[in-house]
Amino acid sequence: MAITIEFEPPAEAAPCECCGGTTTSLTRFVYRDGDARAVYYARFSDNHPDGLVIAAVSIGEWGEGSTPAQRTAFAIELRSGPENYEVMVRDASASPWNGIELLGPMLDREVALAHPLIAEVFDITDHAVLEDQPLKAYLDSPAA
Repeated sequence: MAITIEFEPPAEAAPCECCGGTTTSLTRFVYRDGDARAVYYARFSDNHPDGLVIAAVSIGEWGEGSTPAQRTAFAIELRSGPENYEVMVRDASASPWNGIELLGPMLDREVALAHPLIAEVFDITDHAVLEDQPLKAYLDSPAA
C-alpha cells in the first residue's frame, strides 16, 4: 500500500507565548493507494529549546460523505534522537487538537498504543519525517 502526502503551504503564527519564537503549523493530507486516508497536523517553534514537534494524526474515512465517527485521532510528539527520529504517543489532553470533532475521537496513550491503527500511525509519521520538508528541516536543525 503506497502512501502519498499532499502538502499545504506552512502557516506561521504570532510569536509563541512561552518562547517568543515563530510558530509554524503544517496541515497534511495522506492518501493510501490514491484514497483519502488520514490528515495530520504538526506544530513547532523555531525558539523552543527542546526541539519538540507536536502533532495529531487522524485516520479513517476522509472521502466525500464521511463523518468524524469514521475516524480516530492520535496525539503525537516528534523529536530528533541521537540516531533517528523519535515518535511518542501522548494522552489526548496533551494535544491542542483534542476535542476537534472533525478529527474523530482522540485516544489517550494507553488506548492508542493498543489500537489496531497504531502501526498505520507510525507508518505515516515515518513518511512525514522523511518527506515533509519543513518538518524534516526543523527536526534536522541544530536547535532540534
